[in-house]
Amino acid sequence: MDWKEFLQTRGQRPYPLLIAHRGANRLAPENSLAAFALAQSQGADVLETDLHVTRDGEIVLFHDHTLQRMSDGRGPLFAQSLAELKQWRLRGPDGQLTEERIPTLIELLMATQGKMPLLLELKDWRFLDRQHAERLVRLLSDYGVLAKCAIISFNQALVRAIRQVHDAIPVGTITLLNPIPRAEGQLLGPFWPLLWLNPFYVAWAHKMGRIVAPLDTTPQRRMDRYLLMGVDAVMADDPAAALAAMKQSKDHGR
Repeated sequence: MDWKEFLQTRGQRPYPLLIAHRGANRLAPENSLAAFALAQSQGADVLETDLHVTRDGEIVLFHDHTLQRMSDGRGPLFAQSLAELKQWRLRGPDGQLTEERIPTLIELLMATQGKMPLLLELKDWRFLDRQHAERLVRLLSDYGVLAKCAIISFNQALVRAIRQVHDAIPVGTITLLNPIPRAEGQLLGPFWPLLWLNPFYVAWAHKMGRIVAPLDTTPQRRMDRYLLMGVDAVMADDPAAALAAMKQSKDHGR
């Protein structure tokens, strides 16, 4: 499935798309290959992850700008080479160190064999540099997933930098403050309270031909409301729990 195909067929789907936020990170280290594999086994439709650039230009999957919260490393990620980063172990949900290491985007593409749609959040300002933007687009093209991947960020300058390299790649906007759907990008990720503030958000966005995926990593708590609103996707730290909530909500007639 690619995003264009989803737009054409979304009315035929029984449930919203299930996006695994940093993989199944309630049970495995966030943004680890183990978390992504587990999310797939739990029924996730899309894998969401965060992109940074190493000192030697490799694209890796990691959320924070510094290493200490999620690994036994220290200091800023951008200051280390890929080889240096690979020596650090990732922490699990309980804070204990595991044998998982910081993966590269290439490793995820190889693991999913280009078959899994990806939602890629740009965290590193260096994607403004054309050489890094071009490398990202080239990797996605080499693995045949340009149409299956979407580029998102809180910083729209980063998204625009990628579109300048490849203007057909799907992109999205994440917002914590704006209760009005924006025209820029195919995907909209409003912080979930904004949908309460503007209950017409989803319908409005659909009229604009947009896909709505609320920024809410525990959507099972609000699943009935999301299904009533007709959101296109939900993003979950625990994909299995979110899927169970979807099924339960539908079985009970919402």
